[in-house]
Amino acid sequence: MKKIWLLILFISVLFSCSDNEINNKNPYIPNYTVNFTIDMNLPAYSNLKYVSNGVIISGYGAKGVIIFNAGNGYNAFDAACPNQALTSCTAMTIEGINAVCSCDDAEYSLFSGLGGKEYPLKQYRVEVSGSVIHVYN
Repeated sequence: MKKIWLLILFISVLFSCSDNEINNKNPYIPNYTVNFTIDMNLPAYSNLKYVSNGVIISGYGAKGVIIFNAGNGYNAFDAACPNQALTSCTAMTIEGINAVCSCDDAEYSLFSGLGGKEYPLKQYRVEVSGSVIHVYN
């Protein structure tokens, strides 16, 4: 009987584990390699020191990368509209705590990347060391 309980415990622990992988499967946005750092001490990025502020860094990803201070950490999302073909829209814009698609005016939360459409924003990994933010995939 003791072995059965240990087996049940082991199986439940095994299935409760998560790989904490970011799901970025999106047919509209290709998987570009993203790997760059920014220094928040530079004037262009100093707003990132404050909660609910974001910037768009062009030249990376499909249409640039949005970096957002979510309070408990930083989020990085591709600035391409996640539910539109790349050629049909310009880069998203930041309006407060949302990213807005130029094609259909769909809004996506910069806290979670979620919007009212099928695909969420394409997310990248973020590491912060002092005033330096490293964004990569």
